[in-house]
Amino acid sequence: MQRKTFIQSLLTLALATTASFASAQDKPIEWVVGYAAGGGSDVVARILAEAMSKPLGRTIIVTNKPGAGTNIAADYTARSKDLGNIVFTADFATLAANPTLFTKLSYNAERDFQPVGLLVRFPMFLVVSNTVPVNNLKEFLAWAKAQKDPVSWGSAGLGSPHHLVGELFREQSGLNLVHVPYRGAAPGVQDVVGGQIPAMWLDSASAYPFIHGKKLKAIAVASPARLSTMPDVPTAHEQGLKGFEGYAWQGLVVPTGTPPEATAKFAHALQQALGQTVVKARLQAMGLETLPGTPEHMASYARAERDKWGAVITKIGVKLD
Repeated sequence: MQRKTFIQSLLTLALATTASFASAQDKPIEWVVGYAAGGGSDVVARILAEAMSKPLGRTIIVTNKPGAGTNIAADYTARSKDLGNIVFTADFATLAANPTLFTKLSYNAERDFQPVGLLVRFPMFLVVSNTVPVNNLKEFLAWAKAQKDPVSWGSAGLGSPHHLVGELFREQSGLNLVHVPYRGAAPGVQDVVGGQIPAMWLDSASAYPFIHGKKLKAIAVASPARLSTMPDVPTAHEQGLKGFEGYAWQGLVVPTGTPPEATAKFAHALQQALGQTVVKARLQAMGLETLPGTPEHMASYARAERDKWGAVITKIGVKLD
C-alpha cells in the first residue's frame, strides 16, 4: 500500500511539473528595455520582438524601465525569477561603460547575464555646423588648431558612447577641445545645427535626418569601412586616425540561470529575425547595422568593449555616482 501511494505521489509530481512547464511556455515573453518608449532602443526591440514571436510561437511584450543609464532595467532583469520568460536589451552602457562609470552596481555585467546575441550597432559620426568652414577631417583639424580658444564639442551626456568616442578622438587627435554634455542627443544636435557649438559626435540614428537634410555636415565616421548607406562620408581611419572606431551597440541577454534550452531558442529566433529582409530594411532605414552572431560572439565582443572603454573612462576620471 505504501509503495502504491509513493508511486502515485511521483506521478502527481511529474504531471504537476509538466503542467507547470507547459504553462510557462504559454506565458508571454517580457522584453525589458532600459529606455523610454518611442526611442531608438525601444523601436529596435519592438521590430525584433515582432519578428521573433513567430518562430518562438509566443507573444513578446516590451516593458520600458528607463533611468540611471539602463541600471534600473538591468537590476530588474538580473533579479527576475521568471527564468525562460524574460529577455533584456543590454547595451554599450550596461555591459561596457557602467561597470567603470559607477563605483557600485546592484548587478554584475558579466555574472548576472547570459548573452543571446548582438542586435544592432549605431555608427558614430563627427558632425559639424554648416557655419564651420570645413568639409573633411583634415580641414577640421587645421581649423581647430588655428582657434585661439578651445573648441567646444557636444555629446549626448556624460558617459554616453558619444562622450567616450569624443574623448578618444580628443586624445588621438591632440586637439584642444572642451566637452559640452547634453541631456540626450536631440538638444545637442539642435545646438550644432543652430551654430551654438561647432561639432558633436552623433549616433547614426540621430544624425541621418540632419545629414540628409543638409542641416549639418558629416566629416568622418568611426567605423572601419565606409557605410553603404552613407558612402560619401570617409572614415576617421582613412583620414589619418589609424584604427579609430566607436559605436553605440545593443545585445540581447537573459538572466543567469535561464534554462539553456530557452536561451538556445531565443538565440535561434533572433538570428532568424535579423536575417529577414524586411527587418534589415527597417533597421537600415534608421541608420543601424545588424549584428548577427552567436552568444559566444556577443560575450567576446562585450568583453573587448568593456576593456577598451573602461580604460578610456579610467583615464578621463569620470564617475556617475
